[in-house]
Amino acid sequence: MNEHMDWPFFDDRHRELATRLDAWAAEFVPHAHGNDVDAECRALVKLLGQGGWLHHAVAPTAADRIDTRAICLLRETLARHSGLADFAFAMQGLGSGAISLQGTQAQRLRYLPRVAAGDAIAAFALSEPEAGSDVAAMSCTARVEGDHAVLDGEKTWISNGGIADFYVVFARSGEAPGARGISAFIVDAGTPGFEIVERIDVIAPHPLARLRFTNCRVPLAQRIGAAGEGFKVAMRTLDVFRTSVAAAALGFARCAFDAALERARSRRMFGQVLGEFQLTQARLATMATTIDSAALLTYRAAWQRDQGRGVTREAAMAKLTATEGAQQVIDAAVQMFGGLGVVSGQVVERLYREIRALRIYEGASEVQQLIIGRDLLKSSA
Repeated sequence: MNEHMDWPFFDDRHRELATRLDAWAAEFVPHAHGNDVDAECRALVKLLGQGGWLHHAVAPTAADRIDTRAICLLRETLARHSGLADFAFAMQGLGSGAISLQGTQAQRLRYLPRVAAGDAIAAFALSEPEAGSDVAAMSCTARVEGDHAVLDGEKTWISNGGIADFYVVFARSGEAPGARGISAFIVDAGTPGFEIVERIDVIAPHPLARLRFTNCRVPLAQRIGAAGEGFKVAMRTLDVFRTSVAAAALGFARCAFDAALERARSRRMFGQVLGEFQLTQARLATMATTIDSAALLTYRAAWQRDQGRGVTREAAMAKLTATEGAQQVIDAAVQMFGGLGVVSGQVVERLYREIRALRIYEGASEVQQLIIGRDLLKSSA
């Protein structure tokens, strides 16, 4: 069901991109994964790089722009095939996004070609044990000593933690109080004073870790943007990729909806198929309407950003609606499968676990509501 590709948000190149990726993913992307998630994630990054898909996640020069609609279509398509493949693609973009948006030419040349080729794995290190949604409360510090910054503190919930080749780390550098005193640095794995202190297991397995910096010296040439501009760098990066989280949720929802439709057509009970019950038809109608509503918000935000407009409110609306809606769609699909829906390894069971984190990371649903509300009040003043 690709009727949405006829919407005016897309150009022919977007339609061709989505068609090519769908065929490629069906042939090459594993739809399930085993116990060694680290190895599988590395392999998927390499596979995506060899397929040329990671080039869409980076902007090699300052003149290049990340095509938000392409990013969203890629994530939606990959998520329909494999949650881990979507994760591998997304984290390459998010982890290197600050470099694409505001890195120096030297930083771009050193990191982005390797990210695009799948030869280097990127990570975005913003959250801390006491500063998740409240980014301005971070306590990880960066003090300047000569031509180096010295980092001290911890980060947690860091995707690709433990397997990344470099981390974009945000730390309090003290130029001003609150969010205005944060700077961003590129820290290579293996830098003295930087260690992985904990690997974190979650219900939908992917590489996740807690990081610690102890007198970790990073050249000032590794700072992204000016001193004290780290919060702006982080928010610009999240504005690009927050919309793509909505797209990934769409991919999960569409996958669940396809499974539910097939179940409705084939499951016999009480002398008829499940889809002949009016309750089932009503549930399918709600699921389809939820998906289309989320898709319209998602691709409106993506299109708007590609026109050079601000999308803070629109991206928040898209993420809130798509992730919450996908949770509802997937839950309805599980219900239609009955006991089979909670059997480990079933498609809808896997989706039920995978969707949950999307309502939290890159800004929880409650944070999206705050962003929308504040922006509405600001714009109406």
